[in-house]
Amino acid sequence: MKLLYSVLSVVYVVTTSFYLSPADKKENFKMSEEKKSEKIINLKSTEKSETSTSEELYKSIAFAPEHELNFEVFSKALTGFENMKKAGLLDENSHLLTVCDFSMSSNTKRLWVIDLNDKKVLFNSLVAHGKNTGEEFATNFSNTDSSLQSSMGFFITDATYNGGNGYSLKLLGMDKGFNDAAYRRAIVMHGADYVSESFAAAHKRIGRSWGCPAVPRDLTQPIINTIKGRNVLFIYYPDQNYLSKSEWLNKA
Repeated sequence: MKLLYSVLSVVYVVTTSFYLSPADKKENFKMSEEKKSEKIINLKSTEKSETSTSEELYKSIAFAPEHELNFEVFSKALTGFENMKKAGLLDENSHLLTVCDFSMSSNTKRLWVIDLNDKKVLFNSLVAHGKNTGEEFATNFSNTDSSLQSSMGFFITDATYNGGNGYSLKLLGMDKGFNDAAYRRAIVMHGADYVSESFAAAHKRIGRSWGCPAVPRDLTQPIINTIKGRNVLFIYYPDQNYLSKSEWLNKA
């Protein structure tokens, strides 16, 4: 009989140890909600800190008056740059960021080469988009062979060569479905006579390439020699499909 009572006592203790009074449940729920709130606050704090850091860096860069790169574009370019560095695609000491803002008129200097360490603009230049991408303004983009259209997204600069357009820089497209066919399509940076203010004055826009980000002849060698060898080039366009799907803009 004593054995039976002992067994029942053990069963009672075990079963009741899992019982929580309404007050206990309320307290546990409160603690759980507080933890959720704390996580949300920490997440918002992190996002605010990242924005603050990019703003501070942006404000410290010596852009020429009336030739500033849009902050939102810079912030996106910097996000991709940092994510690619974390992924091991760039050298640890990589500090050059090239941005083409293809939401701007092609008659404006919409390419920037920025030294993030020295916080200065090394080059600010005209840059052409593809023949079938648009007239003065870019509107249509493609990742398809023979489309004669530009591709948006993040690229890594590769090796140089001398080809039909002279001194040129190979580009590796890093955004799947948006520019990863760039190497096969021979989308490269090269110089062109039609990328000039005199051409724009005569034709009301600079000339257009077959999809390549072409730059002025006199800046071809200096720009290419500066950014060659695994540095980031970001071609921006406010396409919501791209912005929501780019691996480099949306990494956790």
